[in-house]
Amino acid sequence: MKPLLSWLDDPTIFRVGQLAAHSDHQHFLNQKEIGNKQSSFVTSLNGQWQFNFAKDPQSRNRHFFESDFDSASFEQINVPGHIELAGFDQIQYINTLYPWEGKTYRRPVGSLKDDVKQQAPFSEDDDNSVGQYLTQFDSPHRENNEKCILRFEGVDKAMYVWINGTFIGYSEDSFTPSEFDITDYLKPHGNKLAVEVFKRSSASYIEDQDFFRFFGIFRDVSLITQPKFHIYDLDIKPTTEENLTVGRLNIGIKLTASAAIIGGNVKLAVADANGKLLFDETSDLDTHIEFSDLRITNVHLWSHNNPYLYRLTLSVFDENGNLLELIPYQFGFRKMEIKNNVILLNHQRLIISGVNRHEWNDKTGRCITKQNMLDDLDTFDKLNINAVRTCHYPDQIEWYHLCDTLGIYVMAENNLESHGSWQKMGAVEPSYNVPGSLPQWREAVVDRARSNYELLKNHPSILFWSLGNESYAGDDIAAMDQYYHDMDDSRLTHYEGVVYTPEYRSRISDVESRMYASPAAIRQYLTNHPDKPYLNCEYMHSMGNSVGGMKEYDDLIHDFESYQGGFIWDFIDQALLVKDEVTGKPVLRYGGDFDDRHSDYSFSGDGLLFADRTLKPAAQEVKYFYGQY
Repeated sequence: MKPLLSWLDDPTIFRVGQLAAHSDHQHFLNQKEIGNKQSSFVTSLNGQWQFNFAKDPQSRNRHFFESDFDSASFEQINVPGHIELAGFDQIQYINTLYPWEGKTYRRPVGSLKDDVKQQAPFSEDDDNSVGQYLTQFDSPHRENNEKCILRFEGVDKAMYVWINGTFIGYSEDSFTPSEFDITDYLKPHGNKLAVEVFKRSSASYIEDQDFFRFFGIFRDVSLITQPKFHIYDLDIKPTTEENLTVGRLNIGIKLTASAAIIGGNVKLAVADANGKLLFDETSDLDTHIEFSDLRITNVHLWSHNNPYLYRLTLSVFDENGNLLELIPYQFGFRKMEIKNNVILLNHQRLIISGVNRHEWNDKTGRCITKQNMLDDLDTFDKLNINAVRTCHYPDQIEWYHLCDTLGIYVMAENNLESHGSWQKMGAVEPSYNVPGSLPQWREAVVDRARSNYELLKNHPSILFWSLGNESYAGDDIAAMDQYYHDMDDSRLTHYEGVVYTPEYRSRISDVESRMYASPAAIRQYLTNHPDKPYLNCEYMHSMGNSVGGMKEYDDLIHDFESYQGGFIWDFIDQALLVKDEVTGKPVLRYGGDFDDRHSDYSFSGDGLLFADRTLKPAAQEVKYFYGQY
């Protein structure tokens, strides 16, 4: 397999050599590892890597991945981390426009006639920076027939990967994991991993989020070994009977085997939150196993006020009775539905007191820690926030587990925004909108829906699948919606952009959702025979001296059953803590403060918190009104 630079220009090529998306469960060797939350099957590759920066594709080193390449001239960079924050590239914040606007005339593939003449290739762009990464590692200890998987949790934007000089694969979805089977390319010691990351590709059209435009390996990198019989996908489907007193549990398991399955078994144990064993069942090993219709009476339901989680443990044994792996997972029972135009959770009207939340750290950008997540959830509790929209991409996996545990309702958003393709200078002008109804872009965005679903499908905290943000609408987004409905009847779909294309209302989004609609406009919708419940995906823009007027939105909750609340924009400022050149003191700087042009300047600062997680005065208003529910 030969890597081609032209993949950067082709929206139909977005994953090469990648393993299929699957559930986010972890596997452990024994109970002690589970208790320590440290699996011996996982080897971290985080740390100092060698690094070479090139300002464009033409000036990059063409041979850096080769086994005998001399990398003595390479510099050092932290992984994970953003290339810009390591000082190698221009920091830039921008909201709607694409970063190349005003520099390069470029239109998305398939959006205009005579594509060849009008498309400026990313592969030849002199404004497309490149980061070349190198690291070495010894192969982790593996028993016979064990596989070794290379996993990237997040790489922005387009990534090519080599092991010991052999090309392994390509990936473009920045915010979901990319995995590659590298078993056959390893040697015992001194394996060379080479990663080449391009700042821009065709995926840049559909990752036009309102944030700092960083690139590089910004989430964890690890090696994951798999025993010869390994559960690679886990599908937990807890449902309730109509009276909500009885739960029924169906669990699907997919196994990968590096040798023919002869003997062996999988044991399933389900316990309640106190550890009381409810089920203990065994099945012979097979590539696909179902544990069906396990019945729980007097079932405990999961909600914000009572985030009750049951405990699942799967144990895989070989033909000799040896334990190969243990998989723990917590899950919850809850029922989501729309009745009489009202969203109900466990037969109770759902009221969202939510925020939109970017992943952010004032020193490290979108490279955040678990402690950052815990701090944010502590603030949620203090401000009576019960819900979060993961704007506008999937978050680190740990976030969803914490939301399960603490009872935070999640709107899980796909990594999709193409704002600059349909809104220009504030006007709605979709002449070259992507993905739209363009066949060249459909599979790329459906694949993002698939990755989001498969990765996160077992989390009770996720109540909504959000198809993306500010991307207009068309057949391609309708296909995403259909995918979710085909796969999952336990959640609702959300998408705001269909408001511009009413002809798609029956095919896109289970809820009515608009950007920053006034209370009067919402009231008008709700008094004119609405066909969908109303949910504010973004409202109360928290910039400057704002968030006054929440009472008018609060009145809607009391006046209309079909008004379900919403998500404030947004939770935390995007600003970076730097040393002031004059005073030498640390200061927070926003868009435009880094000589970045073009920029949307201080528009990056619209959170309830400053970037250092200090509360703004507006938080008092939120705490008061959200505290009523």
